[in-house]
Amino acid sequence: MMESTPRFINGIYPFEGQGLAVSVPLDDGLSYTVPADRRAQLVYLRAGNSADGLITLTLLRDGVPMRLFPVGAKGAMHVPLAVLEDLFPETKVEVLVSAERGVAGHVVLDIGLMEI
Repeated sequence: MMESTPRFINGIYPFEGQGLAVSVPLDDGLSYTVPADRRAQLVYLRAGNSADGLITLTLLRDGVPMRLFPVGAKGAMHVPLAVLEDLFPETKVEVLVSAERGVAGHVVLDIGLMEI
């Protein structure tokens, strides 16, 4: 029997909005790839937004939007995910951000995944 292994995507990242409909990488190196011999599930997302405007975090699965998380101005959120989808071997997960043009700030990010 294979043991579960927790994995995390976390940090504090600056951003500058290009428009709410324009999602850009939160950080060029911010991604997670499921190992070839495992599956993974996104378990939770916690995020904080220091900016004066709404932002949206987009999780991409192999380049396709998987989930959208709006985070209010100067707000924070914790989303324990009730619907867990399998991320298959070698799936790549990336985090993008969108905000109104000129809105700038920092995202505090903590994403929990479980490799199975």
